Amino acid sequence: MNYNFRSILKFHGFDLNKNDLLYYNLYKSLKTAILKRSLPPESKLPPTRILAKDLGISRSTVIKAYEILTLENFVDSIKGSGYYVRSPKEKKLNLSFELQRKEGEHPEISNRAISFLRNGTSNIQKTSKNIAFKPGMPPVEIFPIHVWSKLIGDYWKGVKPSDLLYSHPKGDLALRKNLTNYLKVHRNIDCSYEQILITSGTVHSLYLATNILINPRDEILIENPTFPKASQLFKSLDAKLITTGVDKEGIKIPKDLKEKPKLIYTSPSNQYPTGVKMAISRRVELLKWASKKGSIIIEDDYDQEFSNWKDPIASLYSLDKQQRVIYLGNFNKVTHPSMRLGYMIVPPYLIKALSILHTHSSRFLSVATQKGMNSFIEKDFLSLHLRNLIQAKDERKEIFIEEFYKRFKGNFELQTHDPVGLHLIAKSLNKIPDTLLEKVLAKSNIKTGALSSHYSGEEKTNGLILGHAACNPRQIKKYLDRMQIILKDI
Repeated sequence: MNYNFRSILKFHGFDLNKNDLLYYNLYKSLKTAILKRSLPPESKLPPTRILAKDLGISRSTVIKAYEILTLENFVDSIKGSGYYVRSPKEKKLNLSFELQRKEGEHPEISNRAISFLRNGTSNIQKTSKNIAFKPGMPPVEIFPIHVWSKLIGDYWKGVKPSDLLYSHPKGDLALRKNLTNYLKVHRNIDCSYEQILITSGTVHSLYLATNILINPRDEILIENPTFPKASQLFKSLDAKLITTGVDKEGIKIPKDLKEKPKLIYTSPSNQYPTGVKMAISRRVELLKWASKKGSIIIEDDYDQEFSNWKDPIASLYSLDKQQRVIYLGNFNKVTHPSMRLGYMIVPPYLIKALSILHTHSSRFLSVATQKGMNSFIEKDFLSLHLRNLIQAKDERKEIFIEEFYKRFKGNFELQTHDPVGLHLIAKSLNKIPDTLLEKVLAKSNIKTGALSSHYSGEEKTNGLILGHAACNPRQIKKYLDRMQIILKDI
């Protein structure tokens, strides 16, 4: 083991200036380190020659200390290999030099931290590997792992020392340049790579945008229902939320609203969770209303790859003529959740502030992952994967609807006329609270979403949000069978 033994021994009582016999001093320090598990079981002690040289003592002193530890069964001596720590039999150790720990007074956490605790605790969940019917989950098993592995491997084979330094604060330059071409083709978005910031996903992008724009009590207009993590973030920043409903054409424009919201948050391509796709006329109307109010629009282009594949509609960003739209996109829904790669396009006047905040809060994005995604786009693997992804998603959706009605017709009504994304809404016909259904199903490893939890105010719709893309046909039938058995007892 390449431990810093000078440090370990010093912190466990070794002192060259002590009056004790030197070998005994060394033995006691090593024994203490073993008992306190600073030297964990099965770790290898340094060769006697090297430790003697590091400490500036004779080799015979080290050998003698090791021999005593061996006799007392603290270490094993393996011929031709060295000395290894054994599991200590003594469980407790009371040493005179060990600090006695006592509870002290600590400073209080900030008001903002308290606000995050109050509004964001529901996001802290145990991670489950079971993704049956989890909303927003793509069919991860069709992701071309072999292609991705090769792209990442190629990067590491050709990496230069300069590539191992910090990346650009806005994200990998090649990826940002490639994204401008990708967005031009897929979303008719014309922007400069200087306007693009690479993030870890939508929530990260939202965090950056709101932190440079929102002061306490600033007003944000949100759809009702909406993405819970967005509303929780806004509340945590002590913003005042103004809600407006969603109809068949998208967000309802509150024409009589007296307030002037600083931000408008909307998901026009596939409104979450209703699945409504905002009409082009409503998009134009929203931009005009935002201009009148002096508001900035955050366009969360959620699931746009699915909603715009067959019937593309211009994004708010591409329709905007006044530079008042911040566009959010991510790759996590079209690859896999652990990719943790998203992006945002910002108006030129916000670039500097966002870049500085990004630099101070987000230097943890993997350069290798960004390089891999750049190659994935550049070599057209992403476009090919999207085609396969949409085909698999559509096939699974049809099977899910058919199998669902075989089991639950008369108990639930599926909303199937609008949604083109990765989930469906099942409205309960027997008025069982969706929050109860969500909890009961979760105990049997079926992850759903309670529709009512996405609403603000008293008026809420009761139903389950069901992801249909993550499970293959066999799994769909299996978990629907399990769901049927569970719900019979409610």
